Amino acid sequence: MKIKIYAIGKIKEQYLKLGIDEYKKRISAYANVEIIEVGDEPVKENPSQAEIEIVKNKECEKVLKLLKPSDYLITLDLTKNQPGSMQFASFLQKSFEKGGSAISFVIGGSYGLSNAIKQRANDTICLSNLTFLHQMTRLILLEQIYRAFKINNNEVYHK
Repeated sequence: MKIKIYAIGKIKEQYLKLGIDEYKKRISAYANVEIIEVGDEPVKENPSQAEIEIVKNKECEKVLKLLKPSDYLITLDLTKNQPGSMQFASFLQKSFEKGGSAISFVIGGSYGLSNAIKQRANDTICLSNLTFLHQMTRLILLEQIYRAFKINNNEVYHK
């Protein structure tokens, strides 16, 4: 199984890098994980809504150029279905079946995702109704993926 995570922006905080590396290592028993960082666009202070849309479009266009037509893409969106851990485990398993054992997630920048990438997505989920730093979302997503593998393999961790 293969998981790609396309993420806008770079991780600067060491504690996040360490956590991300730890969960990538844990997941490696179940799947290969690759994180592809895509540069974020500079934004002036107090941007207009039109300027924000331009930034989202530029950032997501970079991701779209990296995707293959056959990639099974899952976007993260605050307005969509928010599964519990058991439901996410089932969702992940079904996504692997639909994606031919390979799935991709995309984590938007600080202003979110463009309409173009949302339309390209095969599926969408919400990790939480809470708002997280987009850099922190990588760690949270990886932890939930690891938890899902443990659940799907009837292994102790998720309780």
